[in-house]
Amino acid sequence: MIFRVYGYFHPPNAFICDAEYAPAEIFKSTNPKALRARGEQVYYKFYSDEGIRFMHAKYPQHTILYKPLQKPLVGVNQHQIWKTRIPNEILQQLMKRTAKDSLHEALQTLSNLILENSGLSLPSFGVFGSLLHGFYHPKFSDLDLIIYGGKEFRKLCETLEAMYKEKVSPLQNEFESIEAIKNKQWGFINYNPKEYVWHQKRKTIYALFKDKRSGRTIKTEFEPVKNWNEIQNEYDPETRILRKGWIKAVVRVTNDQDAAFMPSIYWIEPVKILQGEKAEDIRRIVSYMEEFRIQVQKDEKAYVEGNLEQVITSTESYHQITLTYAQRYYEQVLKIQN
Repeated sequence: MIFRVYGYFHPPNAFICDAEYAPAEIFKSTNPKALRARGEQVYYKFYSDEGIRFMHAKYPQHTILYKPLQKPLVGVNQHQIWKTRIPNEILQQLMKRTAKDSLHEALQTLSNLILENSGLSLPSFGVFGSLLHGFYHPKFSDLDLIIYGGKEFRKLCETLEAMYKEKVSPLQNEFESIEAIKNKQWGFINYNPKEYVWHQKRKTIYALFKDKRSGRTIKTEFEPVKNWNEIQNEYDPETRILRKGWIKAVVRVTNDQDAAFMPSIYWIEPVKILQGEKAEDIRRIVSYMEEFRIQVQKDEKAYVEGNLEQVITSTESYHQITLTYAQRYYEQVLKIQN
């Protein structure tokens, strides 16, 4: 099975993970987008909370007791790891090799284009998804890149924004219009498609690359990941995180420096509690949902619905709002409040 290390808060000698792919011998998906093949080996990708449910039901040995929550989360212990794939190392290998197909060649062309326009160096980038694991389809797979570091991420965003404005640029913003989600199945209750497209467009990390050699327009994503020197592991076995119920609130963002990463953290001050416990010490929003990465910015007012949690450490107690994989997944929201 293939797992992705998830976030930056991990117990000693273990890693909280997102289950990404499982071999066809143990898992089959009815989702037509889920199939992956590498030679004779067939995998299926987990979507939504499929991986969480599958691991808890079939492979509980791939869960870790997360003491602050007092519950098991999907993860692996150090001794269970068979192989590790490092995204920036794999990208450097792919850039050195002679392209073996059209997607590999498109990756090299795009990477060189970004490096030339941004002034960033190749070690600041990595590759994830099917390219990382070598089971991509040259004619159908996307280009999934990682950008390491907060400063590097901001420089990349400036570069992408400038390139999007050039009429002759092969890179365009994927969310230039509502057409970007024409075939997307919509589940969110408090977040409409028009709002989604507006928020996604200004993030700049979702692009379309017009590859002249193959004639394809390839969906491209740049995922921000912290550099090693930016990581601070908050895991403390003595801390307790207690669910306090559902909350609807209007908040003001006071700090967004970790908004691009996973989890996305927004330091806030409450403006108005619309429903739920009237906690006056809500400090932050912690989002594990891809949809709400880089969603709101410093000094903006935002509307949020999610789980209110009380965080109790050895020295203090405060509240946070968490957006995550949960029963009320599609009721959760974080968006600009006009």
